[in-house]
Order: sequence, then structure tokens, then C-alpha cells
Amino acid sequence: MKKLLTSAAALAAMGSGAFAADDVTLQLKWVTQAQFAGYYVALEKGFYEEADLNVTIKPGGPDVAPVQVLLGGGADVMVDWMPSALAARENGAPVVNIAQPYKSSGMMLTCLKETGITGPEDFPGKTLGVWFYGNEYPFLSWMGKLDIPTDGSEGGVTVLKQGFNVDPLLQKQAACISTMTYNEYWQVIDAGISADDLITFKYEDQDVATLEDGLYVLEESLADEAFKEKMVRFVAASMEGWKYAEANPEEAAEIVLEYDETGAQTMEHQVRMMSEVAKLTAGSNGALDVSDYERTVASLLSGGSDPVITKEPEGAYTLEITDAALK
Repeated sequence: MKKLLTSAAALAAMGSGAFAADDVTLQLKWVTQAQFAGYYVALEKGFYEEADLNVTIKPGGPDVAPVQVLLGGGADVMVDWMPSALAARENGAPVVNIAQPYKSSGMMLTCLKETGITGPEDFPGKTLGVWFYGNEYPFLSWMGKLDIPTDGSEGGVTVLKQGFNVDPLLQKQAACISTMTYNEYWQVIDAGISADDLITFKYEDQDVATLEDGLYVLEESLADEAFKEKMVRFVAASMEGWKYAEANPEEAAEIVLEYDETGAQTMEHQVRMMSEVAKLTAGSNGALDVSDYERTVASLLSGGSDPVITKEPEGAYTLEITDAALK
């Protein structure tokens, strides 16, 4: 059953004349799925309500740019990958990381063994599927580090602008495609291709992993102490949701399905996704690890002749909110 993505109890309190909870609108990076289970769990289990918050969760999609939604006032906080957020910041969008639920990267290239690829040295001359809309930055950084051109020239690779599906691999339009450990890789498996016929290159293993699925707000919003205090409560409640989801993957998957308005998700896929996502959020209490941040920045700066960012970011994160939320 379709459910409104707000705290019903908080709305009821407003209608009865009781003290109104503070509104928070969260813009997701992608569609409703277990990738964002912690937020839906926090909503459904009443963690936001207990924090005196009335939270609205807005799903993303192929036509939704979270940064633009944030800049346009359509959300108070967004989920985004750090490469995309830092590139946006360098281009004038003053976004700031306030929390980092994801500790590890789930991004990788999945390749057909029959193409002869056994290592990155075999990429030149091949066609590689790459996600764009901000998801291309880690790939470009990796190719820069390997000194492999991405313009299809001799000694380089041809980049296929990949949709958010696995068709290019299934139809053998590309030797490799972009996948996430918790989603598209399993779509390939479910399509009938054996894991034995695949070779994967996890960005974590290639020393180019960048931070994914952090929480970001506009820098100017942080000048408002009331907003900061609201975000402290939001981060604390969200992390409570994430830890509950890690410990209860099947229940978390069920909750996600309740909020899926498309009806396209299945229980089996969401349980599997939640189990894989839990590996990425494990070890995070919500605070940004500065060493992880510095590794991400270094990776983005090392993009050869076309780095993702051109200078060290300043003021791109704050630890105040998570420090306060964790007390």
C-alpha cells in the first residue's frame, strides 16, 4: 500500500494544536530501495518522531539532480556521492557534508571474461559502460591514474554512456559496465550470466574508492543555529535507523517495499541489497572519517589531464553536527 512519506503522528499533533515537530525534507540520490533503508526505517520505526522531527523523504531518479533540488529549496538535506558533491562545490554550489553513513564504496566494473579482460591493463581498446550524472567521477579518476585516455583514441577506452541498467553487458555492447555490489551486479547474475563468467574490479581494491551516500546541506543553512540543531537530531535518528536496518535486514527490506510507489521492487532483491549495503555502512557511526575524506580528495585530484576537482576543497565538511549527535 502506498504510504505518505511523512510522520503521521507529527501531522496528527499539528492538527490537534499540539506543538508541531520540525520539518525536514530529505532528497535521495536514487529511487526507493534498500540503498536508503536507514532513512525509511527511521521514519517507520518512529525514530524521527522521537527526535521531534516530521521527515519527508523524496525519492530520486534518472531525471532528479539532488544538488539542484537542494539549491532550489526543494529539500533541506540530500544524499549524494562525495565526488559529485565536491565537483558541484567547486562549480559554485556551496554543499557541505554533515554525515557519512556509508563507510565503504560499493562501486565496481563488472566485465565479461570472454572479452579477454583479466586486469586493468586489458582495458585499452575496449568499450566500457559508465554512469554519468555525477557517477562518472570515480571512473574518470581511475582512468587518469592508469593514464588511459577515455576518448576512444589509440591506447584508450571507448566510454559508453550507460543507462541505469545492465543491458550493455547482456547485449555485449560493452566489455564492462558500471555496477554496484548491492544492485546491478546481481541483476547480471539474475539475467543468467554465471559469476564464473565475470570478472569484477572493485574501486576499493583499486585504491581509487571514493565516499558514497553522504548527507549534505547548503553551507549558508549552517549559519542558522536552529537548523544545525535540527540536523543534529536528524543525523542521530537516521543513524539509529541505519543500525537497526543492519541488524534486521529482512524487516528493513519489508519497510522499503512499503514505501516503494512503483511496485517494481521485490522482497528477494531488497533483502539481498540490504545485506550487501550493511557491509558498506558497517563501522560507521555517521561521523565523517577525515582520512576517508582525504583519500577521496586525493583520488579526485589525480585524474590526469582532466581531474574531477582542480584544488583542495575548503569547508567541504563539518564534524560539529555528528559530534553533537553522537554525544
